[in-house]
Amino acid sequence: YGVLLNQALINYGINFLMEKGYTIVQPPYFIKKEYMEKTCEIGDFANNLYQLEDNTAYLIATSEQPISAMHADEWLKKSELPIKYCGYSSCFRKEAGSSGRDVWGIFRVHQFDKIEQFVICEPDKSEEILEELITIAEEFWKSLRIAYRVVSIVGGALNNAASKKYDLEGWFPGYNDYRELVSCSNCTDYQSRAMGVKFGTKKQGDSGDKNLVHMLNSTLCATGRGMCAIVENYQTEDGVKVPEVLQPYLGNREFLPWDAKALKEFQDEMDQEKAKEEKKNKKKKGGKPAEAKQETEEKAAAEPADANEEAKVAE
Repeated sequence: YGVLLNQALINYGINFLMEKGYTIVQPPYFIKKEYMEKTCEIGDFANNLYQLEDNTAYLIATSEQPISAMHADEWLKKSELPIKYCGYSSCFRKEAGSSGRDVWGIFRVHQFDKIEQFVICEPDKSEEILEELITIAEEFWKSLRIAYRVVSIVGGALNNAASKKYDLEGWFPGYNDYRELVSCSNCTDYQSRAMGVKFGTKKQGDSGDKNLVHMLNSTLCATGRGMCAIVENYQTEDGVKVPEVLQPYLGNREFLPWDAKALKEFQDEMDQEKAKEEKKNKKKKGGKPAEAKQETEEKAAAEPADANEEAKVAE
């Protein structure tokens, strides 16, 4: 059922954006080094990117990266803008520096599928379109009936690429907290300047710096996290209820039952991990595990306390 739920989120996400006028793009999984260095602040991704041994290309961390290079060195017609792409791809990240974070389940993994919004537009339209992108993301998660909040990221936390960024965070009852589901950014002309993507009429001797397009991107759904949110919010003792909007993509199934065997194996594994952690904590505090303490007490009770006691035992 996990495979079916993953595919349901993909197909629902694609149709959701198609109905809003987006063109579907399934980009290559590899991007040349020269374009990766142009599309993002490589320092932010350096430790998270998978690179070929000959250093000529990277595995993509998001479809935004290859899509931003699709129109490299092109002059676009003003009438063509805005161009709206729905990017669908697998994404690959080392998640370096995340050791110990989100180690359970599939919330943070090295490979995941993602539906992405990517828009190329005129400079004076980008602020308006950023609001459209986050609104579309909100509509998507509302349709899945997942409670959420939108956070405007403080300027000091932004990288060089983004001028403004929103995060949409979904409610996870198991954590009693909100967790990131969507990242939505206005990169203005950061990517287009490096890629040489311009618009309008090209005049002789014109460098075109005043004609740079703006590029924006936003997650719609990273399916691994989407599945986590659904399981967290729709679970029952016997399984998971299927959100109404996903049912047509799951053969009209309304309910996905737990795999009893897998559930028991998981619970047994969690119990073992908990026991190991408790034993480890007791050792750190200088105490002894309950079993070892009991054995020590029994041994002490069986041995004479001193020489006089030993003599009494002999008599």
